[in-house]
Amino acid sequence: MNPLFLIGVSVAVLVIGIVGGYFLRQAVAQRRKSSIEAKLRKFVEDSKAEAKEILFDAKEKAGKVSDEAKKDEKERLSQIRKLEERVLERETATDKRRADFEHKEKDLEDKIERLKGIKVEIEEAKVKAFKELERISGLSKDEAVQTVMQRVEKDHAEDLMVRVKKMEQTGMEELERKAKNIIAALIQRLATPTTSEVTTTTVAIPSDDLKGKIIGREGRNIKALERAAGVEVIVDDTPGSIVISSFDPVRRQIAKASLEMLIQDGRIQPARIEETVEKAREEIEKQIKDAGEKAAYEVGIFDLDPRLLTLVGRLKFRTSYGQNVLQHSIEMTHLAGMLASEVGGDVAIAKKGALLHDIGKAVDHEVTGTHVEIGRRILQKFGVDTKVVQAMQSHHEEYPYETLESIIVQTVDAISASRPGARRDTIEAYLKRLEELERIAAANEGVEKAYAISGGREIRIFVTPEKISDFEARELARKIVLQVEAELKYPGEIKVHVIRETRVVEYAR
Repeated sequence: MNPLFLIGVSVAVLVIGIVGGYFLRQAVAQRRKSSIEAKLRKFVEDSKAEAKEILFDAKEKAGKVSDEAKKDEKERLSQIRKLEERVLERETATDKRRADFEHKEKDLEDKIERLKGIKVEIEEAKVKAFKELERISGLSKDEAVQTVMQRVEKDHAEDLMVRVKKMEQTGMEELERKAKNIIAALIQRLATPTTSEVTTTTVAIPSDDLKGKIIGREGRNIKALERAAGVEVIVDDTPGSIVISSFDPVRRQIAKASLEMLIQDGRIQPARIEETVEKAREEIEKQIKDAGEKAAYEVGIFDLDPRLLTLVGRLKFRTSYGQNVLQHSIEMTHLAGMLASEVGGDVAIAKKGALLHDIGKAVDHEVTGTHVEIGRRILQKFGVDTKVVQAMQSHHEEYPYETLESIIVQTVDAISASRPGARRDTIEAYLKRLEELERIAAANEGVEKAYAISGGREIRIFVTPEKISDFEARELARKIVLQVEAELKYPGEIKVHVIRETRVVEYAR
């Protein structure tokens, strides 16, 4: 066959296939388009039907809501009308009550005016009646009253006297009974034990071999301790102990603390002794401060000057007839608070007056005057309330009782001091004699220190060597002997030592 013919046939078949395929694709596409349009029309129709249903339901619900809102509105309007009616009724009732009140007020005012008029008439009638009585009797009102009273007194003088005495006796018995009950209650509520102070302190030592070390070569250690602390150290055959003797408890405590520290340290020699005594003195001063603060806290007084508390603490080492003054003051403070609350006094003023009543005893060996006068000056110096000063100054009746609190302080002082076992007169007299002995010696010019030792049978006087010569020291000893003989009463004899010593100290660096 001709190749050209075959090529032409192939081209024709290819063209026919391409055209047929085109028309076939068009037919398929047309069919798919018709199917999608049908689905869209159906979806639109379904959406419209659904929208109609939703709209219908919404209209139905809106109608129900509107009906309920109208119903609620009607109910609220009804309630508002009822409230308005109640308010109106109350306003009406209030207006009516106001009108009634004004009417009654007017009636009362009218009655008051009428009563005033009646009162004036009665007074005028009384005046006329009294004038008429005076005219008839020929006596004035005062004269008539006096005449009647004289007749009554004359006719019933015995009965009146008996009644007055009975009332006085009954009143005094009742007052005395109440006072006894109050005091008994106070003593029962505060039964503080009181330990009497002594004039010696015992220091335990671990071995009797230490006694020789404490005495030192030719007694220099014990002399240094006695001079520095102002006490007498007694080293005898009593096993395991050394006795410190002094009428001043502060000195005994300082000496005891010093001796204990020296024994513990083991270095006992004069220079070390002086350092230890000074250290012990500082420790005792701290104890004094702590004692004052503790006492104020115990009795509930928190507004005192710290310097006053230090003076209060010094009373821990003072005694009065063997009774510790600080414990005595604390006991009095509790009693004063109780008594003031019972009789209606100022509790705070009474307690302060009781706590500070003996504060002058803290420095009475350094300042001239009675402890009451010294205490008054101290409190005035520190600006303490005048009422407190008035309360404390009368406890020994040196000043008049100006306030109720001053009577309370004096009363509780007597209660505290008169309890069985609270005081012992012999110790107080003994200590007073020792204080006077030191006072006489210290009053002389050039005296640096003066210590009464050996139970008051000896006094050691240290003089300033720059002021007193050896010859003047002899004259001073004789002068003090004459003063003691003239001013003191004492058994036996008193030995007077006047010590003049010069020390020169240099440091090698």
